[in-house]
Amino acid sequence: MAARTPTAIHKLFLDAFNSRDVEALVALYEPTAALVTRDGTVLGHDAIREAYRQMLEGGARMDLTTRAVIESKDDLAVLHASWTYHRARKATPGLSTEVVRKQPDGTWLFVIDEPRTPQ
Repeated sequence: MAARTPTAIHKLFLDAFNSRDVEALVALYEPTAALVTRDGTVLGHDAIREAYRQMLEGGARMDLTTRAVIESKDDLAVLHASWTYHRARKATPGLSTEVVRKQPDGTWLFVIDEPRTPQ
């Protein structure tokens, strides 16, 4: 399944995350996409796969709500979301900012993904 609107990518992300489908998660990112980790490290495509594999092997799940979508005329959009990451009886809330780009086939993929937890 592919995101046909910028907002749809959040639903696909949430479905893949809660299904523990690492390959479906990675497929939502452009090949040169960047995922920013808690410590500010920027991960590329292969490292994104490994990060999600590690995150999901412990039975994690997530709730996510899209808060804002700002779409440009240049086939880019910025998304803001609030989310809660659940793992081992612990719930961690956070916010994320993502940049997505419309692909030539009309689908949308992550270019930059920056989830943040409260300090």
